[in-house]
Amino acid sequence: MFELDNSALDELSKGIYESGLLAKKMQSEIHRFYKSDGSVLTETDLAISKKIEDMVKNLFPNCGFISEEAEIEVKEDVPFTFILDPIDGTDVYSQGLPSYAVALGIINNERVPVGAMIYLPRFGKGREDMFVRLDPGKDLFVDGKPFEIQGNKDVVKQVTMGSGGQVKMDFTNFNGKVRTFGSSIIHLLSPVVFSSIQGCVNQPCFVWDIVSAHAVLKKVGMDIEYVDGEPFIYTDEFLYQKKKFKKDIYAGTKEGIKCMRKILPVRV
Repeated sequence: MFELDNSALDELSKGIYESGLLAKKMQSEIHRFYKSDGSVLTETDLAISKKIEDMVKNLFPNCGFISEEAEIEVKEDVPFTFILDPIDGTDVYSQGLPSYAVALGIINNERVPVGAMIYLPRFGKGREDMFVRLDPGKDLFVDGKPFEIQGNKDVVKQVTMGSGGQVKMDFTNFNGKVRTFGSSIIHLLSPVVFSSIQGCVNQPCFVWDIVSAHAVLKKVGMDIEYVDGEPFIYTDEFLYQKKKFKKDIYAGTKEGIKCMRKILPVRV
């Protein structure tokens, strides 16, 4: 079985950390641009994308690479593919808000999310920043320490949700709280890293918006499902054609997802 070199992963982790520091430094000076689809782009996205692409291709030449800000070269017969969102939450980042992340996910040749390096330079847990690292087949680390999930995640009282999600959901039977941060990665990470948040409802987004957090969710026994119960699959279209996945998703434990399906259904 092919394994990624530990020293190369350490170097790449350092690159993600440095990229987050760059994003933080540049945040007060960036300019908002708009892509053809209307989404926001900044100079920071482009600089980080180029830096990490060069690192991955140098450190892991036998692996694939996908980035939001780069042309996708389809490499299906590779042991791992690295998938980068240079700035997840570019819109809030460009407005000076703190809830953004540099997010790198890793999937194996069976298209299972197995690794993550996520740096949140201004959104920490009781501190200014947060670094989440999961090497394939290894333990989950948060801020350099082995991480164990805290709290009962099966009874959902607090969820994260995308800014466009509220209009889709039926809140009739939900008496809890909703947190919206403007970053899909942070939304999906929150049920793992924050003990008082049990689940996430997220709207259709791209592969780089989800894969790193999905790896973390799976590591702690959580997962993602479509709101109608259909399993979430990394299709060719989703991976290689820059297409969003097709329906809203729940993220949490199996029992937590059952709970959300009952108390937070999609409006008919």
